[in-house]
Amino acid sequence: MAKAAYKRVLIKLSGEGLAGEDGFGINPGVIGRVAEQVRDVKAMDVEVSIVVGGGNIIRGMTAAQEGMDRANADYMGMLASVMNAMALQDALEISQVAELYIRRRAVRHLEKGRIVIFGGGTGNPYFSTDTAAALRANEIHADVILKATQVDGVYDSDPHVNPDAKRYERITFDQAIRDGLQFMDQAAIALCNENDLPIVVFDMGVAGNLTKVIGGETVGTMVTG
Repeated sequence: MAKAAYKRVLIKLSGEGLAGEDGFGINPGVIGRVAEQVRDVKAMDVEVSIVVGGGNIIRGMTAAQEGMDRANADYMGMLASVMNAMALQDALEISQVAELYIRRRAVRHLEKGRIVIFGGGTGNPYFSTDTAAALRANEIHADVILKATQVDGVYDSDPHVNPDAKRYERITFDQAIRDGLQFMDQAAIALCNENDLPIVVFDMGVAGNLTKVIGGETVGTMVTG
């Protein structure tokens, strides 16, 4: 197995990705494959933390656009994130279900070799789980955020709509903000930019991609300052 290029990482998992071909809910096969990849990374002596979205159950922003109160919609999205976190916890066979977030305690868990899953977003409405990932990664002094998505990197336009969309191998935070690229929300990108925290955007659906990224291989798109 390749030597790890990072000591401590935060993996941001897409909630939608956990639904697989079902399109909604939690697909046991998908979450099992995610857990296997996370265990492979853990075996590389890497400190692993995870933030997972809730879009496979409900997206707060979408519900708000359809008429629901934004704060209520976001709180529902946080609960969906907790449900996904518990499903992932079960797949990873972590015995502790939940405890209140305390930064130093989370860091101590990582130092003891435990996988830490941050559920519930930031705990506040109007912030996405992308922002939660950027916040927690900075708090625990992660070396990188691994943005696991359903596309193989950052494009200059939506590759599902534009077949001529260009994929970037590397891009700067400033360019991402200036061009309004949608791989993460702007608040999360700005927070990473301010703290010089790189992001790797890659396709988690391809077996082995996570360990390749951890090993320092060029997979997806690297976003840096």
